[in-house]
Amino acid sequence: MIKADERREEIADYVIKLGQVRIDDLVEHFGVSRMTIHRHIDQLAHQGVLRKLHGAVTVQPSGLYESAFRYRVTVGRAEKDALAHAALDYVEAGQAVMLDDSTTANAIAPLLLDIKPLTVITNSVATAALLTNVDDIDFICLGGQFHRTYNAYIGIVCENAVAQLRANLLICSASAISGTTAFIQDQHVVRVKQAMFAASTKRILAVDHSKFDKVALHVFDDLTRFDAVLTTDGISDAQAQKLEQAGVKLRVVNMARS
Repeated sequence: MIKADERREEIADYVIKLGQVRIDDLVEHFGVSRMTIHRHIDQLAHQGVLRKLHGAVTVQPSGLYESAFRYRVTVGRAEKDALAHAALDYVEAGQAVMLDDSTTANAIAPLLLDIKPLTVITNSVATAALLTNVDDIDFICLGGQFHRTYNAYIGIVCENAVAQLRANLLICSASAISGTTAFIQDQHVVRVKQAMFAASTKRILAVDHSKFDKVALHVFDDLTRFDAVLTTDGISDAQAQKLEQAGVKLRVVNMARS
């Protein structure tokens, strides 16, 4: 049974890919009732991702990329918040902490206000908006080419900037995990993440359980190379045991206690 938030994500991805879709086509494509489609579309419109038209739906006029990023922030919000609180266990005052452009890392950013002083390094514009001009946080925003899809700076300029820095801790995420391999869909994004990995002493990967048993285009790194892999408790016991036997330092975050 597909959960409501997973169905909404599928609908959002489908509409964002095509730009505009008739309601009847959504009903046929997803094999659900018109009432169900309207309920999902209403929620996505409320989140600012899609816009309802007469008999159709489209991305918001603010643009396809802005809609895609805004939706990624809302997907799995409870899981991201649980992972963010768990990741705080690895942060200590006085550290230099690097955060990637993921919406999971962005959920951690406001929590860092309780662990100061810190140096925070990121390529995420959303995280920069939260942490600039905060007392006792020495903030470094990595430059580069701005990419609207990720609301972040990427590219060779960003990679070079990362290579000139050293962080005590990296907190990052991934697009998908298959076996013990983490994947990223975009080739430019994976290069920045790999540069961050190389520039950090301790590395924490935070991914919700829905990312497992999936693949994306580019290999990020092997899970055994992370000091901890945090995931939510939707992961099966068998899968968790298999990862641990492979040498992955897995930590399952109990959603009920977060």
